[in-house]
Amino acid sequence: MSEQASDEYLRLASADNFRDVAGTGYATSDGGRLRTGVFYRSNDLRLTDVDLEALHRIGLNTIIDLRSATEIALHPDPEVPGVQNLHFDAIGIPIERLSSLTSRAEAIALMDEVYRGFVVEQHCRTAFGDVLRQLATGGPQLFHCSQGKDRTGWVAALLLHVAGVDDPTIEADYLLTNALSAASRARVEAEIEKHGGPDLVAVYEPTLVVDIEYLDAAWAAVEERYGDRASYLRDGLGLDDAVLGRLRELLRAE
Repeated sequence: MSEQASDEYLRLASADNFRDVAGTGYATSDGGRLRTGVFYRSNDLRLTDVDLEALHRIGLNTIIDLRSATEIALHPDPEVPGVQNLHFDAIGIPIERLSSLTSRAEAIALMDEVYRGFVVEQHCRTAFGDVLRQLATGGPQLFHCSQGKDRTGWVAALLLHVAGVDDPTIEADYLLTNALSAASRARVEAEIEKHGGPDLVAVYEPTLVVDIEYLDAAWAAVEERYGDRASYLRDGLGLDDAVLGRLRELLRAE
C-alpha cells in the first residue's frame, strides 16, 4: 500500500468531488485491502494553480474525460505537463431531457433511465469498456465527468467490484459524492433558483445527487441483460481475463 494510504486521501479545493478510488485503502471481501494512489476520480477540472500542481506531484500519466464534446467545449481539461488527455464519451444526463422536467418523479425516472443506459446502450458499453482497458495500462490515472457522480460513479463502482470490494462498501463510496460535492451542488442550485425559483430546485434536485436507487437500476439492468456482473464485464464491455486480472493487480495491495 502506498504511503498515502495511512493519511486522509488527497483532496483538491477547486474540485470538491476529487478523490482516490481506493478511499484510504478499502477492505476487500477476502480480507485484503486496496492500494491507494493508483486511480483517482473527480468532477470537472476547473482547477486552481495550486491544485494543478498537486495533480502534477502525484505523477498522473493520464486524464480520462467521460464528458460529451459539448461539455468539453464549455470547460476543456487543463494541460498537465507529462499527462496525456483522453476522451471517451459515456452518455450522461441528456440536456434536452433536463430542460423539460416538470416534477421530482420525472427527474428520478430520468436518472434511473440514465443508469440503465450505462448497461443497455452500446455507445455507453463501448466507452466504459475502453475506459477500463485504458486504466488497466497502469496508474496513476484520473477519470472524471462533469459532476463526478454518475458516469464517474459507475466506473468507480465497477473498479471496486472487480477488486473484490463488497456492495455495502461500494454503495458507501458512491454516496460520498453527496457529502463531498455539497459546495458545488449549492452553486448549481443557486443558479437554478435564480432563473426558475425554489420550486424548480426541488424538481431538479434528484439530478444533482446520487441515490442508491440509481445504482441499483444499473445493477438490475446488468442482471436482466447479462445474468451477472462477470458476464456484463466480459460480454457487455468486452473485457478479457488479462484486463480484469491487471485491474485487480493494480488495485489490490497484496
